[in-house]
Amino acid sequence: SGSFDSTCLLWKAGGNCENLNVLSGHKNAILDVCFTNDSEKIITASADYNLGVYDSNTGERIKRFMGHEGIVNAVDVCREGSASLAVSASDDCTARLWDTRVRGDVGRFEDEYQITAVAYANDGKVVYTGGIDNTITAWDVRQMRKSMGMKGHTDTITCLSLNPKGTHILSNSMDGTLRTWDIRPYVMDNESGGGKKKRHDKTFVGGTHNAEKGLLNCSWSADGTMVTGGSADRIVHIWDELSAEELYVLPGHNGCVNSVVFHPKENVVASASSDKSIFVGELSQS
Repeated sequence: SGSFDSTCLLWKAGGNCENLNVLSGHKNAILDVCFTNDSEKIITASADYNLGVYDSNTGERIKRFMGHEGIVNAVDVCREGSASLAVSASDDCTARLWDTRVRGDVGRFEDEYQITAVAYANDGKVVYTGGIDNTITAWDVRQMRKSMGMKGHTDTITCLSLNPKGTHILSNSMDGTLRTWDIRPYVMDNESGGGKKKRHDKTFVGGTHNAEKGLLNCSWSADGTMVTGGSADRIVHIWDELSAEELYVLPGHNGCVNSVVFHPKENVVASASSDKSIFVGELSQS
């Protein structure tokens, strides 16, 4: 878990959920954090314009990714392929590719607006970014250029998350909706008899954003059947992906819910809030 106190804490996920380690070294708030796909390292994105790479066993900082000229809002890693690749999104209007084996960035995508969300495609060939232009942009990593844009949100996109299969992307936005988008190479729009591509798939309503303008997250369950996202109404909302109906409304936090994630194997969710607490709860079998 990353925090405004500029540290990242490692927790045991079961039992008494004791704290295992403190990852320190950043000079400002940590805005995003993720494990590499081999779980050996942890990468943090911070408001001090840097990213940190930590050894998940010892908690030591192995590396610092420097180069961004603005707050680093988000970081993501490639699920398949090399565990040393990461991508970050920043207020300097760039998304940058990093390799833990190399100094400095290994590529950058330059946009016209601040970038607040980023996601790596499963195969590592595409990077998706979202920002204050309300658009999700796909970038071709090999050709280093924009390959498509997906419009529909009416306010800043705060998070992007790929489903486990890598066929759809989930977005959370300050317009108060979560949406899924079909990102497979060819999408046929049935209504117009083919021809026109329709990317926007479903919209999930019930969550809220507020004047804090926090970059609230969104995520999928491990089997891709449920989605969830942060919400400013202090409630954890979980939707059924297929029907877009709300399945669970879980109160308890005393502050904005910034992040909700599903357990990779069990029917458990963890939610992190501005009330400085993380709740771990089991979902009832419905």
